Amino acid sequence: MDGVDNRADIRSFLTTRRARLTPQQVGLPAGGGRRRVPGLRREEVAVLAGVSTEWYTRLEKGHIGGVSEDVLEAVARALQLDEAERTYLF
Repeated sequence: MDGVDNRADIRSFLTTRRARLTPQQVGLPAGGGRRRVPGLRREEVAVLAGVSTEWYTRLEKGHIGGVSEDVLEAVARALQLDEAERTYLF
């Protein structure tokens, strides 16, 4: 290990991308009640990406070891990442 810990960067990146999308923008019902966080909930991103909530939560916490390109692609699609953001995620 070279001492570089990018978990905080990954967490910040995914959290900010999730926060900028509303459920309506991705075709989900708004859902009743107040939201504790702006934008999509982790569960909603997980559903859109076709992964479990626990799995997406681990990813958002920066545990990206062994993540397949298919999963990253699904998350990128769910978060509507542009080309530069996609490159950064991969």
